[in-house]
Amino acid sequence: MPVEVSRATIFVEGKPFEASATTNLLDACLSLGFDIPYFCWHPALGSAGACRLCAVKKFANEKDARGRIVMSCMEPVVDGLRISIDDPQAREFRASVLEWLMASHPHDCPVCDEGGECHLQDMTVMTGHVYRQYRFKKRTHRSQDLGPFVNHEMNRCIQCYRCTRFYRDYAGGGDLAEFASRDRLFYGRHEDGVLESPFSGNLVEVCPTGVFTDKTFKRHFTRKWDLATAPSVCVHCSLGCNTIPGERYGTLRRIRNRYNSRVNGYFLCDRGRFGYEFVNDAKRIRKARLAGHGSTDGDDETREFLLRRAAEAVAGPHQAIGIGSPRASLEANFALRELVGAGRFYAGVADNEWRLTELALKILRGGPARPASLADVRLSDAVLVLGEDVTNTAPLLDLALRQAARRGPVEAVVKAGTPDWHALAVTDLVQDARGPVFVAATHRTALAAVAEEFLLTPDETARLGFAVARRIAGEASPGDLPPELESAAARIARALQAADRPLVVAGVCGGDPAVLRAAAAAARALSNGKRKAGLFLVFPESNSVGLALLGAGSLKDGIDRVMSGEAGTAIILENDLYRRLPAGAADRFFDKCRSAILLDHVHHATAERAGLVVPAATFAESEGTLVNAEGRAQRFFKVCPPPRGVRESWRWLCDFARAAGRREAAGLRNLDDLILAIAAEFPELAGIREAAPPAGFRIHGSKVPRESQRSSGRTSIHAEADVREGAPPLDLDSPLAFSMEGAPGIPPSPLIPRFWRPGWNSVQSVNKYQAGIGGPLRDGDPGRRLIEPPASTSPGFSVDGPRAETVGAGEGLLFVPVYQIFGSEELSVRAPAVASLIPKPVLLLHPDDAVMLGIGSGDRVELEVQGETLSLPAKITAEMCRGAAGVPVAPSGALGLDLPARGKIRTVRKP
Repeated sequence: MPVEVSRATIFVEGKPFEASATTNLLDACLSLGFDIPYFCWHPALGSAGACRLCAVKKFANEKDARGRIVMSCMEPVVDGLRISIDDPQAREFRASVLEWLMASHPHDCPVCDEGGECHLQDMTVMTGHVYRQYRFKKRTHRSQDLGPFVNHEMNRCIQCYRCTRFYRDYAGGGDLAEFASRDRLFYGRHEDGVLESPFSGNLVEVCPTGVFTDKTFKRHFTRKWDLATAPSVCVHCSLGCNTIPGERYGTLRRIRNRYNSRVNGYFLCDRGRFGYEFVNDAKRIRKARLAGHGSTDGDDETREFLLRRAAEAVAGPHQAIGIGSPRASLEANFALRELVGAGRFYAGVADNEWRLTELALKILRGGPARPASLADVRLSDAVLVLGEDVTNTAPLLDLALRQAARRGPVEAVVKAGTPDWHALAVTDLVQDARGPVFVAATHRTALAAVAEEFLLTPDETARLGFAVARRIAGEASPGDLPPELESAAARIARALQAADRPLVVAGVCGGDPAVLRAAAAAARALSNGKRKAGLFLVFPESNSVGLALLGAGSLKDGIDRVMSGEAGTAIILENDLYRRLPAGAADRFFDKCRSAILLDHVHHATAERAGLVVPAATFAESEGTLVNAEGRAQRFFKVCPPPRGVRESWRWLCDFARAAGRREAAGLRNLDDLILAIAAEFPELAGIREAAPPAGFRIHGSKVPRESQRSSGRTSIHAEADVREGAPPLDLDSPLAFSMEGAPGIPPSPLIPRFWRPGWNSVQSVNKYQAGIGGPLRDGDPGRRLIEPPASTSPGFSVDGPRAETVGAGEGLLFVPVYQIFGSEELSVRAPAVASLIPKPVLLLHPDDAVMLGIGSGDRVELEVQGETLSLPAKITAEMCRGAAGVPVAPSGALGLDLPARGKIRTVRKP
């Protein structure tokens, strides 16, 4: 139920305004549209009172003509409060504060990476500071090398504390701090080195100056106003974080956060922010290639050739199957389904992953626990995580859970009288106190710093989850758990029952259906009466949910049709089957397949085996819809046209279908046609029509421009070839234009290509787009939820879990997947900055298991599992559970294996 917010009337320059009575004056004034300069305050971090720039004059009553200067970020809103922002004394105070903050700041705006969207520049102009009187030696610092993501230039610092407050207090990082005191403050690490937090890239946007900037952008820098931008969605996990990619000269230059209060809010993970450079990869597929004939040049003749070959393959005597992709858009997967037929369309994922995804969808649809958004996670006050290493499979969920861990202690402090926006006071009072967060995983996770963690096998995790569900439901325990786990189950159940907003988290990546059922049982047991527990299920890839909603069959069934000779052609959409199958099985499939057609932009093992390779556009060159783990459909738009010869996957497939004479595809000529066809075919997906306005949408007859009004224009881009300005490329699939010309003002939220308002060039301009600071965007956040479960579920749902697993002497060791934020995801590993941080693959073993197997740390061991043999060095660590070995999900590890699975292990070489 919505929480009622108390209101107050405040007077600004003598005029009455209504504001929230639970916030501070700066927040209230910004929400009302007033401009007050600030540095240290941040809507997600609260007030620190460090910079003194947000000064206003406060009056005791309507008769008070003198007033006094107060810091608006530290002043609570009360009914009848009277202030002046434009009072001459307040203006003079703010200007003097800005002047002393700028005393040692370098005059390097023309060469500063932050120039053009710098909050410091904006606030300097806003305060009226134009002349520096300081004439003495400036304070200087030595900057540090902080790794491949973040560039450090300490001499630009104004000592606002934002960086360390975000890094330490919000994100839980431990290796960035402030050193020294007074005007000698230094913000950095104790020594040069890679920032350890997976959220370090947010320093680029949190910092109001140019101290922390994007090092990947620096390698191919261009002025911010010359970037073409478009609304997009991150493709590196299932959370669907909103992003703003920036492009110039056909090169994707950077990724910035796009605010969505229900999803990522103000932040991104480092994989999502810096993994974009796969788009620029020199090895990506840019030309069509026919086996034995080499690459083509991408002209119209080549297009006709491809259409002919595809039509022959599809309409030939041997049936074709289509293998979809969890990283391709809904529209591309649907176009493939229309091409081959619904009965021959298969999900391009491992068989166990397909079954788990189907089970997870069934759970989300069944209710009564509602699929939680990341915003719901941040507000949860008790959490149980079962079997999912969220830091590495869905990183921003980790950041949200860290806020949930603070929720209980913060609410206790607020109840005692300290406002939640008073960040320094809250932090001092909360200290290291944490609310109830419990994690059961096969190996130590990053959340151990804020949670009580249990290292368990998947079987033990499932039994713990069911034990918690039984205790919540008031049922007796079967007594099959060890006493320490029975005690833990009782403790977890009490904490979840005592919470107002309990949350259960699990996922497909752990690989065990019993764990998913246990999570569902716990969430359902908690959802009684007025209280509804949240349930967050993590999926492996950006459109895993969308692919499953299209009803794709299992990959095993598709492969069986080819192996049996029933089908002879396979059309593979944006997928590497060597990531889905053991290498031997994939080899046998391609040996048997008469014709394999691949549409993709990534060069991989499947591209080497395909008979025909068709160049597909990346997310930056295409439009489409992705469905995230919450079940929220979100539209992404191209930021630049595809390179010559490259086309969107859905466009290729629609053309193939027409060339093959498919009547269903006759009317599918653009994105809107596909969206309407999907909505008509799948009622559950009808909501995708509301994810964004259609291509015909206009504002006063104009499209929304992708380029800023300050853009240097197209003539500067092509001046070395031709100074004439030709027509911009046409985009018939969206309401956005490849131009600086178009509708001014604020477009509908799904179409916002950048955050900018007059006087607000930095990312802080997002304040002007929100209905209230930190709240939803003015016309609602982008996206449309597709999965809304019933309010109640059938009585008598099962809380009976599996009995303790019994393992025969010859069944071997259990191998479980270990995911890595840098290295496990297919696309980001092709970004040089991300690739430099991929850890070396090792096999994780608990010391007790290592002694039993006679394996020492550093030994080279061979694993035999699912017909494959892997060779890895062993790492003996107490951070791995007993009874299982952790295999990295990486090219030299578990890729292609359907884990968990049992196998054999032996030592082949001592160090």
